[in-house]
Amino acid sequence: MGFEKFLFYVFAAIAVFAAGMVVTRRNPVHAVLYLVLAFVSSAALWLLIEAEFLGIVLVLVYVGAVMVLFLFVVMMLDIEVAALRAQFIRHLPLGLVIAAVMIINMVLVVGPWNFGLDSFAKPVPQPEGYSNTTVLGLDLFRTYLYQFEIAAVVLLVAIVAAIRLTLRRRANTKHQEPSEQVRVRKGPERIRLVAMRAEAVPASVPRIGSGPGADPNDAKEQGE
Repeated sequence: MGFEKFLFYVFAAIAVFAAGMVVTRRNPVHAVLYLVLAFVSSAALWLLIEAEFLGIVLVLVYVGAVMVLFLFVVMMLDIEVAALRAQFIRHLPLGLVIAAVMIINMVLVVGPWNFGLDSFAKPVPQPEGYSNTTVLGLDLFRTYLYQFEIAAVVLLVAIVAAIRLTLRRRANTKHQEPSEQVRVRKGPERIRLVAMRAEAVPASVPRIGSGPGADPNDAKEQGE
């Protein structure tokens, strides 16, 4: 077994372990961190098959941006961990059935009888100056354009749903209503003028201009 195959089994084992921890951890923050580990291991697998662009994008975009967003969303949702622990045992049988169905489908698709030199020819080494980024971009925007647009719409819906989940009104917190601020018009709802009668100044209150160094004009104006 060569060193490249050894690295493949190591990173594949790490990715499988991290994926299993994502769906079994009761703390959602720990699950997100294990998902980061799964992405990093998958990026290493991409590098082993000479797909450098996909590996770098997986690290920079998903690990560096998307997973940080997931982590902040999970922390802002204020999820009740105790309730999740109670529901974990209750939904465990259904989860095991779904996991078994997914494993069977994966084995049928990526089984060893579907791969090998008998089914696929050996990849030809690419010459110097070959750019898999260019090839991927041409295939993405020519052959798989509709799939790409559908994925963009799904991501947009996910972003809107995540923002909607974080906009919860909590008690004892102050917040603004921009719609009400925009609808405000000139009138009693904006400012109210109150007419009050003038009151006499008590004798104990010093008059303006009565102190030393005061301007006599101020005292004269006050007397008037």
